[in-house]
Amino acid sequence: MRSVEEQQARVAAAAVAPRPVRVAIAESQGLMCAEEVVTERPLPGFDQAAIDGYAVRSVDVLAVGGTDDDGLHREVSLPVVGEIEAGARTPSRLQPRQAARVQTGAPMPTLADAVLPLRWTDGGQSRVRVLRGVRSGAYVRRTGDDVQPGDVAVRAGTIIGAAQVGLLAAVGRDKVMVHPRPRMTVISVGGELVDVTRTPGNGQVYDVNSYALAAAGRDAGAEVNRVGIVDTDPAKLREVVEGQISRSEVVVIAGAVGGAAAEAVRGVLAELGEMEVVRIAMHPGSVQGFGQLGRDGVPVFLLPANPVSALVVFEVMVRPLIRMSLGKRQPMRRIIQARTLAPITSVAGRKGYLRGQLMRDQDTGEYLVQALGGAPGASSHLLATLAEANCLVIVPSEAEQVRTGEVVDVAFLAQRG
Repeated sequence: MRSVEEQQARVAAAAVAPRPVRVAIAESQGLMCAEEVVTERPLPGFDQAAIDGYAVRSVDVLAVGGTDDDGLHREVSLPVVGEIEAGARTPSRLQPRQAARVQTGAPMPTLADAVLPLRWTDGGQSRVRVLRGVRSGAYVRRTGDDVQPGDVAVRAGTIIGAAQVGLLAAVGRDKVMVHPRPRMTVISVGGELVDVTRTPGNGQVYDVNSYALAAAGRDAGAEVNRVGIVDTDPAKLREVVEGQISRSEVVVIAGAVGGAAAEAVRGVLAELGEMEVVRIAMHPGSVQGFGQLGRDGVPVFLLPANPVSALVVFEVMVRPLIRMSLGKRQPMRRIIQARTLAPITSVAGRKGYLRGQLMRDQDTGEYLVQALGGAPGASSHLLATLAEANCLVIVPSEAEQVRTGEVVDVAFLAQRG
């Protein structure tokens, strides 16, 4: 029986980022940048007002608030020679002992080296009384303060977020090279399956896996193609699988371990590459398959028919591969420690990934966890409890019992808001 860590290492070795593509910056969020974006122009491209106020020469107002030789407080009043709006394109020039009303983002007039905030004046229209002076450069965004020509705005390997999208727009880039979302195909096999659009007959069940695993793939960041139920006739199955591995970076086949259908699937896959079905020291989902098929060695996973087991195996094995293909520095879920609220039963010799509810004590801030589903095996099929779970309780392989109050590792299944 292979350890979870050994199997994860085998899977990780197969991770390959898709070839870079050029996309509109509006479509780049969440993807890894595949180029060094070098700026050609300074940002900002001109000296501009950082706030609403009055453009002035600092030397004309710096002494405001001081006293003269007679001990009287100095006051300054300047004529307002015009107003400059944001987006103004006509150059303007300020003479000594003059002020110009400016809006945030407006170009600074020549000779002006500071902006006097409105709150430091009486707000005059034709003439402004200065209540407090400013130093040179105050409230002015100088040319190239953010970025100089030749600077790297976004580096290759950076995950593009809102700030990076904004910076790309600010330097005039409408498109950027990125590593695209890995394409993932989901297939279900099993003679007992019917699609949710049909009414199950005697002995038939709905195809839960293709829908649930497709959703899990999208949550992980993949671009998902849900094929749905595929006939296990060797010729038909081979045609479908061959077609999908030619257009996918990851293929997931549910219901392909255990039973006669699984034997048929493995026979077809063996013709397309190396596929290994082994027992992994974990529960649920101990029996699972992994291989690399086709000319490009596309990672292919064989998952159990049990929907809960399939989702847990996806979480532990498939999701990290997708996150690595996206270039995420931390492909695994966030692990925190929590104190158990009730005993937990696990399977000796297997690492447990048990669904649970994570809570936090309002007084102490301590994390608390309640396992869901009872004893292992007896309720591993209950999809409803997985839907209620917001975490997986990770029980070490050497532990068969976890007592109330003990501290365990918990993988937080963060929900997208």
